[in-house]
Amino acid sequence: MTAPELRKTFLKYFESKNHKIIGSASLIPDNDPTVLFTTAGMHPLVPYLMGEKHPEGKRLTSVQKCIRTGDIDEVGDATHHTFFEMLGNWSLGDYFKKETIEFSWEFLTEVLGIKKEKLAVTVFAGDQNVPRDEESAEIWKKIGVNKIGYLGKKDNWWGPAGQTGPCGPDTEIFYWTGTESAPNNFDPEDTRWVELWNDVIMQYNKTADGKYEPLKQKNIDTGMGFERTLAVLNGFDDNYLTELWQPIIKKIEDLSGKKYKFEKGDLGFDEKPDCWDEDVRSMRIIADHIRSAIFIMGDAKGIAPGNKDQNYVLRRLIRRAIRFAFLLGIKENFCLSLAETIINLYKSDYPELIKNKEFINSELSKEEEKFRLTMQKGRKKIHRLVLGFEVDPIKELAEQKRTDVRSKIIKATAKDLFIIFSTYGFPLEMSLEEIKFFESHEFHTVKIEDNIEEKFEAEFKKHQELSRTASAGMFKGGLADDGEMSRKYHTATHLLHQALRDILGDHVEQKGSNINEKRLRFDFVHPDKLTDEEKQKVEELVNQQIQAGLEIVFEEMSVAQAKEQGAIGLFDKKYGEMVKVYKIGKFSKEICGGPHVENTNELGTFKIKKEQSSSAGIRRIKATLK
Repeated sequence: MTAPELRKTFLKYFESKNHKIIGSASLIPDNDPTVLFTTAGMHPLVPYLMGEKHPEGKRLTSVQKCIRTGDIDEVGDATHHTFFEMLGNWSLGDYFKKETIEFSWEFLTEVLGIKKEKLAVTVFAGDQNVPRDEESAEIWKKIGVNKIGYLGKKDNWWGPAGQTGPCGPDTEIFYWTGTESAPNNFDPEDTRWVELWNDVIMQYNKTADGKYEPLKQKNIDTGMGFERTLAVLNGFDDNYLTELWQPIIKKIEDLSGKKYKFEKGDLGFDEKPDCWDEDVRSMRIIADHIRSAIFIMGDAKGIAPGNKDQNYVLRRLIRRAIRFAFLLGIKENFCLSLAETIINLYKSDYPELIKNKEFINSELSKEEEKFRLTMQKGRKKIHRLVLGFEVDPIKELAEQKRTDVRSKIIKATAKDLFIIFSTYGFPLEMSLEEIKFFESHEFHTVKIEDNIEEKFEAEFKKHQELSRTASAGMFKGGLADDGEMSRKYHTATHLLHQALRDILGDHVEQKGSNINEKRLRFDFVHPDKLTDEEKQKVEELVNQQIQAGLEIVFEEMSVAQAKEQGAIGLFDKKYGEMVKVYKIGKFSKEICGGPHVENTNELGTFKIKKEQSSSAGIRRIKATLK
C-alpha cells in the first residue's frame, strides 16, 4: 500500500462510520501555552474535548501534522521521528470503549489485512486511585484477542495536562516485528513489539484534592502512527525504507558519496546491535531533521530559526542536521538541495510547502551559512584550548608552530569540550578530530581526559536535566488553560487583530498567537516596525471597543459563507467545512473555535507592552489586560 492510499483508506473507513473528515491544523498551536508545537491530533480539538460544540458534529477524523522533540536523542533508530503524521479519530461525548476498540481492530485486521496473530494489546492495570480497566480487557477478549498486557500509568494512562483536568486510561495495539512467530504473551520489555495504535479513553476528571471523578462528557481520542503503519504494511522493519523516505535518503547518498547500508534485521526495532553503522544513523537524522524543519518553516504561521520557543527548536533541528552531515562527509552547503526533494515529495498533500517555498529556502540558506560560521568559531576555540593560540589550518602549519608551546602538555577535559559544544554546537567528535590533527603535525602533546566520552555524556545529561526543569511548563503537552484570564486574552486577540487591520491596512494577517494568564502574544504580517503613533492608535481603538461593552456571539456557517461575509482568520483546515464565526458587535468578525467572554466590558484596560520583529516580514506584539 502506498502512502496516499493509506491516508485515503483511513479517512474513507471512518467516514463510513459517520465521522466527518477535518483537515490538518497548523503545527503551531493557537493560544496553548503548555506546548510549543502540535504534538497530537487532539491539540486542535481542545475546546471541543472540553465541551464546546464542534461545527462538524461529535465524530471526527483527520491526518494531523505533528512535531515532537522530547525524544530527539532517539532519532536515528528505525522508528522515531520529530515530524510525523498522526491518523486519528475522535468521539466528543458520543461512542465509547466498545466502539473505538472494534473500529481499531476492524481497520487493522480487515481493512489493512494485518495478521491477527502478529498483534497484541495493553490495558491499564489500575492503581490506588483508579481500578483496573477490566471493561476494555473484556471487549478485547470478546473479539478474540488473548495477548493482553496490563501496564501501569507510565504506559497506559493519559493526563491530566497539568495538576487537574481530564484524564483516563488508554488501550494500545502492538505489532510483532520479529522474524520468528509472535510469542503467545505480550512482553513490554521486548522491543520487537512496536506500538501502532493508541485509544485514549477520557473518562475521569482529576480534582485539586487528587480525586478522580467521572467526566460529564466522556471522549475518545485515538492516534495511529502513519510512518510506522506504512512500514508494517510494506514488510519493512525500518521506516526509512518506505517511499516517504527513500527519495530523501538517496539524495543524501548522492551528496555524501556513501550508501545506506541496511540489511533486514540489522537496524530495525531492536536495541543498537554490534553491526550498527554510524553513517546510517547520520543519514536518518539528517533526513528527519531537515524534513521537520521544512514543515515548520512551511507552516502558515511563518516560523523562522531563532533563539526562543519554536524558533529555537527549529534552529536546533537545522544545526543538528548540519553537524551530522559534517560527520557524514558533506562539507558543502546541502540544505537547499535536500529541501527541493522533500517539498516535491509532499507538495500534493501539503500545498502550503509550495506556497511558502521561497521563505523556506531563504531561511534555510541563511541558517546554514550562519551555522557554518559558528562552527568555524568553535574550531578556533579548540585551537586556543589545545595550542594556546589560534591557527588557520589552511596556511602552512610550519609558519605557525611556536617553539615556546611545543613542549607543553595540555589537558583537554570533558567539561572544557562540553562548554565549546553547548556554546558553539561543536560536537565532541569534531573536537577530538581537531586535537588529533594538530598532534599529528608535531604540535605539543595534548592529554585527553580518560573516559572522555562517558564524562562528556554526563555533562550533557546534567545540561539536559537543567533544560527540562527550566522549560517544563512549555513541554507538558496537554489541554490549554480555559481559565478566566485565558478567555479574556483570547477575546482581546480578536480586537487587536481587527484594530491592526484598521490602522495599518488589510494586508495585516494573523501568523500565530499565544496566550497565558499574564499576557497575549500576536504575530502578524507587516513589513515595518510600528511607530509610537501607530501603537497608540491601535491601543486606543482596542480600548474604545472594550469600553463600548460589545456583546460577543457566534454563528455556525460554511467556510464559503464565512468568506462571503468578510470574516477574517486563518481559514485553518482543522475546522472542516463548517466553522464558527465569532462577532464582537460590528467591530470584529473572525473564524475561531473559542473560548471567549460574553461582553468586552469584562476585559479591563488593554496595553501594548512590546512590539518587535518575529521573522522576515512578521511583527510581534505582546500586550496585557489590567
